[in-house]
Amino acid sequence: MAILLFFVAHWYLSLFVQTFYLHRYSAHRMFTMSPFWEKVFHALTWLFQGSSYLNPAVYGMMHRAHHVYADTPEDPHSPKYDENPFKMMWKTAGWYSDLLTGDKRLDERFTRDLPRWSFMERLGESWASRIAWGVLYGLFYWFFATAWWQWLFLPLQFVMGPLHGMIINWYAHKYGYVSYPTSDTSKNMWPVEVVMMGEGLHNNHHTHASSANFAQKWWEFDPTWPVIRALHAVGIIRLRTAF
Repeated sequence: MAILLFFVAHWYLSLFVQTFYLHRYSAHRMFTMSPFWEKVFHALTWLFQGSSYLNPAVYGMMHRAHHVYADTPEDPHSPKYDENPFKMMWKTAGWYSDLLTGDKRLDERFTRDLPRWSFMERLGESWASRIAWGVLYGLFYWFFATAWWQWLFLPLQFVMGPLHGMIINWYAHKYGYVSYPTSDTSKNMWPVEVVMMGEGLHNNHHTHASSANFAQKWWEFDPTWPVIRALHAVGIIRLRTAF
């Protein structure tokens, strides 16, 4: 039971910072926050993603490119041009690495107004940090795993951030329903959006890219949206558009 609780907690905490901070804030700036809270959520990204920490600025650049070049050869991740999700993610990893090192450069529309914190970026990207988190995960399993099959969850925890990206960028462009015709293959995966904290409503997002609420139909539910509204209500963030 402890292993399952640990895995589920890691799944949702990692997914929350990815959808709230990296996606809706860094890439799209759907809301604003103070420099203090920006650093708080950047630190939480490192804490919750752990060994699979994703640089918020690099994530923002890649995701903006995904919207502009969706399902074209310039898309950082499109199932239209890769035979399987692993090949797609290998391409995505190449994009990420090249943007991180500066070997790949994008124009100003992709790089402006991104959250930067050099200390946390260096810490999160360091192998020392990634290995240390991996060791901590392994120790938790060592002390609390009660059956061999529970160890099968451990490799997924090592790559939790990219795993979430693969699920959406592959499956939400191949399976589901389309509410709004677009020039790309984005789809909504009901009821997967609940498991993915709203990210499964991918067609809605590609159509209404500035909307902080990914749910558009009455039966759809974006679990991150109530959290955003609560953070707005207490003044931690400020939504750019009224709800």
